[in-house]
Order: sequence, then C-alpha cells, then structure tokens
Amino acid sequence: MSTQMRTRERAAWQTIDSGQLLLIATAGLFALVAVTQVAAVGLAQPEVAIVFGVLIALGELFRMVMPGNREVAPIAGAAGIGYALLVGIGPEGAPPDALLGVVPAAHSPLQVVAVTAAGMLIGSLPHVAVGRPARLDAMSRRLFTVATVALCFRPLLELRLDWQVLLAMMGVAVVLSCLCDVLIAALIRAEAVRARFGIVVRDEIRAKLALCAATSATAMLIAVATTVMGPAALLVFTAPILVTQFAFRRYAGIRATYLQTVRALSRVTEVGGYVETGHSRRVAALAVSMGRELGMSEEELLELEYAALMHDIGQLSLGDPIPGGATVLASPAEQRRIAELGAEVIKETGVLDRVAAIVQLSSHPYRAGGGARAGAASGPPLASRIIKVANAYDDLVGDSADRDRGAAVLERLRLDSAAEYDPAVVEALSRVVDRRPRG
Repeated sequence: MSTQMRTRERAAWQTIDSGQLLLIATAGLFALVAVTQVAAVGLAQPEVAIVFGVLIALGELFRMVMPGNREVAPIAGAAGIGYALLVGIGPEGAPPDALLGVVPAAHSPLQVVAVTAAGMLIGSLPHVAVGRPARLDAMSRRLFTVATVALCFRPLLELRLDWQVLLAMMGVAVVLSCLCDVLIAALIRAEAVRARFGIVVRDEIRAKLALCAATSATAMLIAVATTVMGPAALLVFTAPILVTQFAFRRYAGIRATYLQTVRALSRVTEVGGYVETGHSRRVAALAVSMGRELGMSEEELLELEYAALMHDIGQLSLGDPIPGGATVLASPAEQRRIAELGAEVIKETGVLDRVAAIVQLSSHPYRAGGGARAGAASGPPLASRIIKVANAYDDLVGDSADRDRGAAVLERLRLDSAAEYDPAVVEALSRVVDRRPRG
C-alpha cells in the first residue's frame, strides 16, 4: 500500500510543469519570509489575526472546483483580502471621528501574508487527511492575490488619506489582485494545455469575472464594516459570498453532470459493437487538442468535446454495423445519414442544439460547394471540420502506437485535403500527434 501511495505521489509531481513549480516555490519562499518576520517582531493585534485566520481556514475547508478544473476558495479569498484592506477594528480601533484622518491598523503586509498562509494551511489539513491532495498551484495563486492587495494598499495607510480616497484605493488594489490572478493562471494554463496565451487570458477572464467581482466586493465590505462595527461584521458580510459560492457550486455540478451524461451516451455505440472500444474518447481527446491548437475558446472546446464524444451515435440506426465502425470507409451518403440521425438524437435532449449542428455537419466535405472561399463561407464550421479529421485519423489508426502508421494516415489526409479535409486542421492534427510521447 505504501508503495502505491509513493507511486501516486511521484505521478502527481510529474504532472506539475515548470511554471507551476516556479509559482509554488516563490509562494513558499514568500510565506516563509513573512512567517519569520512575524515571529521575530511578534503578532500585532493577535485577536484580530486569529479571527481572520479562522475565517480563511474555513474558506479553504469549503473550497470548490469550477468548470475547467479551476479550484477556488471565495470565502478564504474574501477574508484574506479583507484583512489586507482592514483600516481598524471597531470604535476602539478607529473611532468615528477618526475616519476623516484614518488611524492605521497595526498589522503589516507581511503579517497579512503570514496569517493568510497559516489559515490556508490549516484549512487544507482536513482535505489531506481524507486523501484529497492540496492543489499547491491554486493555493499559491490565492496567496499572491492577497499579497498583491496587502503590498499595494497597506503602505497607503501611513499617508493618512481621506476615507473617500482610501475607498478608491481599495478598489484599485482589488482590481490589480484580480488581474494578477488571471495573468498567473493564464500563464500556467497556457503552458499546461499548450494553448495560445491570448485565448487563455480571455477564457480566464470569462471564468473568473463574476466570482472575482463577488469576492472583491465582499472583501471591501468586510474591511469597511469591521472598521466601524468590529469583528461581528465578519459574520454579517461573509453571508453574501457564501450564497454566491453555493450558486457557483451548483452550476459547476450541473456542468459536470452534463459531461458525465454525454460520456455515458458515447459508450452506447461501443457496448453495441458499432465502433471500437475507446474510439469516441480518443476522437474527443484529439479534437480538443486540435481545437486548442487552432485557437478555440474554452466554451467552444466544451461544445467540441460533446460533439466529438457523440459523433457516431447515429450508427445505432444501422441494421448492419460498419466493419470496425470506421465511418471513413463508408460511402458519402451513408456518412451523411449517420451524422444526420445522430444529430436528431442529440436534439432530443433539448439543450444541445449547437452540438447537434456540429455533428450533423461533421460528415460534409471541407469544400462543399467548391473553392476555398466558398468552403469558408458556406461549408461546415471549424468544430465539424475538426471532428471529421479526428474521426478519420482514429478510424484508420485506432489505438495503435505505430508512428509510421500514423504518419502514413496523415499523408493520406493531406492528399485528400483538396476537397475532403481542411488543410489547416490536418496540420493541427500533425502537430498534436508529433507532441505525443513515443511508444
């Protein structure tokens, strides 16, 4: 058992790329420096630090995974940023007549980092205890987000600015923290999935904009309310982000259920003996990799994956299965019939009409109607052209690891690119196949 655990640990570390390692190492060093500094000078206002640390730990305990395998902890983020923005604690810390010339809070930016790191670590221990390893890269990003706010905002308290100016600076600091998180996440994701940086940045903004806005607004509310009301404000103003988190968790659960259902449907053709085992999964994996290579957005890639998984479901209508399930060997009329019947099945779900359209057009030649311009204007969409190429490749190669066979099939697809296959998609497939590890 211990050997298996060590094997899993080694496998987990082997999946961490260089960007993630650099991020984790930098965050770890930063946290170590912060803890060392706080240990040397002592913890300022320890009661306040403990309250915020406990809230951060609870936020880490209730973290969740969003679509795209993004781990988030909105409550922990709001508490950490709120602590970084904190001006004072209640009437004693910042009396009402002092709000025009704010009395600075006692804790330093490094103390914010130390308290946040400690809270995150404590909140992660229950996950580790039940066998859910910590996502160190995600935790490091959250720590950097809080540190960005602390380093940008807390030195401003020494200037004794007007309250209105401080509010404006709070807004600027949280916007910078969100931008920092998006850019770091995009850099790591672009390296991990080999996608274009600009496309990944756009996807990260779309995925995180609403949650980042809710987290930032709650953090500012916590900071301002705690300055006036004291620690009791934490309980009151953490409620909105808690409701938001449950809403996002439900959305993520529904989306995960959709994908699981589609994957289950895609196996019907395999169980019935209409296609080779693993064909739909391999085509989907190839299609998603090609879509990233061609600059498709995350939302487009999800639709592409759905369509690729179910592209052969129309074969269930055949009286006699195609030998090996290779639709590339069927006549054009038969291919079109299979695609149209599959699209009709998908439309019955009532929510996947765009996926049905992709499947229906995946049997059409690239230059249907003649000419490159005509194909671009009236031919099948990019997702359909990708599935057509990925399906043809897997029909002819299957699960074989023979690179010579793969190269021969690629050359055949290139020769058919005059009308049947999109040359740009075929070249994207070639790059994806070349990056595969050699058997």
